Amino acid sequence: MNKELWRMINELDAEGLSIRAIALRAGTHRHTVRKALKMKHPPARSGMRRAGVIDPYRGWLMAKLQQYPELSARRLLDMLREQGYPGGYSTVKECVAELRPALKPAYMTLSFAPGECAQTDWGVWRAVDVPGGRRRLSFFAMVLCHSRMLYIEFFFSESLECWLQAHRNAFEYFGGVPERVMVDNCKTAVLKPKRSGRAAEFNPAYEEFAGHYGFKPVACNPGRPNEKGRVENAVGYVKSSFLAGRAPERPEVLNPAATHWLENTANTRIHGTTGRRPADLFGEAEKAALRPLPAGPHPCAAVRQAVADSRFRVTVDTNLYSVPCRLASRRLTVHLHAGRVAVYDGNNGLVADHPRCYGRNQQIVRPEHEYELNMRMRGARDAAVLQRFLELGPAAAPYIEGLREKRFEWRSHAGRINALAEIHGRDEVARTLADAVEHGAFSSEYIQNMIEARKRAVPEAGPLHVTRRGDLLDIDLPEPDLEIYKEKKHD
Repeated sequence: MNKELWRMINELDAEGLSIRAIALRAGTHRHTVRKALKMKHPPARSGMRRAGVIDPYRGWLMAKLQQYPELSARRLLDMLREQGYPGGYSTVKECVAELRPALKPAYMTLSFAPGECAQTDWGVWRAVDVPGGRRRLSFFAMVLCHSRMLYIEFFFSESLECWLQAHRNAFEYFGGVPERVMVDNCKTAVLKPKRSGRAAEFNPAYEEFAGHYGFKPVACNPGRPNEKGRVENAVGYVKSSFLAGRAPERPEVLNPAATHWLENTANTRIHGTTGRRPADLFGEAEKAALRPLPAGPHPCAAVRQAVADSRFRVTVDTNLYSVPCRLASRRLTVHLHAGRVAVYDGNNGLVADHPRCYGRNQQIVRPEHEYELNMRMRGARDAAVLQRFLELGPAAAPYIEGLREKRFEWRSHAGRINALAEIHGRDEVARTLADAVEHGAFSSEYIQNMIEARKRAVPEAGPLHVTRRGDLLDIDLPEPDLEIYKEKKHD
């Protein structure tokens, strides 16, 4: 393992790729990938063992490897011994590994006619905060192979619904559909990659989408990134140009900025390979060669079966979406779109439609889904209150009728009268209800006032004393003392 391979493996790991995907991209074994990820620093080139023994033969080895780069170290050892080399095999092997020129595979330059092919791939970027946690940003890239016209779009997921929606948006951006679309071996497109003697097995949902838009999906050979080199380069260009120095934001913020960048930078620059602006080459040759869009857009939905829980919620990617309460514990069909979640019942059609939430562990609830249950619960509570009230004697029935006629909030009055029965006794309240019916007083406040008035203390009756006029004549009044006035006058 050299420094370049170590650096490539760690860069791919930082993008969030799996061990298998990194091994395919780097053209190495998975064990090498794991070993590189455990190393905190790039490997240092080890010194040559017994350098003094092999040094006189380095020039000869270099010349021979330049002429015959495929010679093995074992064969070179035999040839060196004919030259008088006294050392062993391990020294020759290490020297050959250092001097052998890198053998790069030869690839043919792929050329495509206008409208013939597009290449697609996902790029991964940094994570952003969402309600309840964090989510990694991914961006979809599609490149028209002839003109290099580029389209990108950011998502919180690389799921099937986002994959299909991104294709649909790309075709609408280009104003047409190419004959073929070359894809990587991601599960949203390819269930089983091609092998010797066996064609690739495509995802049925992706095949149905391709039939709707009239293009043929083509899967690349595993470990052959050159087959979709145009989109590989485009992904790198997006990272080095549009994303460089940019703070991570939600897709609804990034996508308008990405569209502006496409129209003013990416598709209007001079392309390094064609020497033309992609937008100019697209307008001159490729736009007219694309197939027309179908009459109607594809729904771009992933269909799943789900069972609503007892709280009439269905779970999608850790989030809970409400359905009408009557569908609790029922098996339903969920259509996942990139921007919404639609729930269908086999007998009733569409029963719930929510905006898609990309938070974590969130609840998305519509109040009308709980209304029916609230009404049933309120009806049960009202029935219990009424039953307790009617048990307050014969006057309870006519009194409740009077409450319904006279009071809008008759339930509240009935509940308060039931509470008075718990405090003062049922017999006392029953007697008061009979008096209230007789007087036409229908109110819980009236019942309470009557009960409290009856319980107030009344003074005991005593003898009645009447003062007669003759008795007033017999009153003796003391003589006034005038001495006090004399004393004051003397002073």
